[in-house]
Amino acid sequence: MLSSLLSKRIKEKALSLGFFRAGIARAEPLDATHLDEWLARGYHGDMHHMRARRDLLLNPAALVPNARSIIVCAMNYYTPYNSTIAPERGRISRYAWGDDYHEVLRPRLQALLAYIQELIPQANGRVFVDSAPLMEKAWAVRAGIGWQGKHSILITRDHGSWFFIGAILVDVELSCDAPFSADHCGECRKCIAACPTGAIVAPRVVDARQCISYLTIELKHDKPYAEELKGKIGNAIFGCDICQNVCPWNRFARPTPEPAFQPYPQHIDPNLGDLLRMSREEFRQKYRHSPIKRARLEGLQRNVRIALENKK
Repeated sequence: MLSSLLSKRIKEKALSLGFFRAGIARAEPLDATHLDEWLARGYHGDMHHMRARRDLLLNPAALVPNARSIIVCAMNYYTPYNSTIAPERGRISRYAWGDDYHEVLRPRLQALLAYIQELIPQANGRVFVDSAPLMEKAWAVRAGIGWQGKHSILITRDHGSWFFIGAILVDVELSCDAPFSADHCGECRKCIAACPTGAIVAPRVVDARQCISYLTIELKHDKPYAEELKGKIGNAIFGCDICQNVCPWNRFARPTPEPAFQPYPQHIDPNLGDLLRMSREEFRQKYRHSPIKRARLEGLQRNVRIALENKK
């Protein structure tokens, strides 16, 4: 089968599985310059796996032998609700209002890989959903999905930035898309100006150590916040959407058709006191299918205590 026809069928299948866009890039080593500078400045914080897996992040062939192509798929998760500024309530990132995106995207991508293997029985591949050393955003740009905004998040002109990306790495030569070369942010710096902790230190450069999402999700529960950052976090207890909320491109966001991303009432603006009194079993039951489980009970309650301090 001609690679162009094969690529067309793969993209059509991706759309039928609920993705709004799919693109394909050649699996070649990435330029190390940006990553190496980011690591050298310590912007990865306690995410030591970034340094340990540096070579894997840059070389897709180290993840799948004889890798030739990367299929990148995008799925919309936007729901038209607003989070609270009420001080007795906790603010949770929009992406965590519904089901865990890993549990939604992974089976769809596995189905897409199975389809590819039906078309090419000898094909080998691997699915990635933010769970292995693959730089999905860099590959999404190469696959023509969109561009990285100044907040470093991927943006498309027709959906804004409220979407997840996943990828499939295969040892098959496919017809590739042109990389997305335009930068439609222009002179806009709204995301940089809006970040309360100053985490966006330069366009497309985020110091994770100051990022509210990193602090409330990635930072281990036994690690303290920097004192100068505590008061700037407000009532955020899991993630932060400020830079996306102010992005002009998100005026084009459209409600997701995916039922799994519809918000659970208990995931929007939960009462801080209730969370502080939550038992481990209650946490497990409530968040077992939510990305919020990633913070663990100890981490979530640490964030809640800081939000309560900021309420005073």
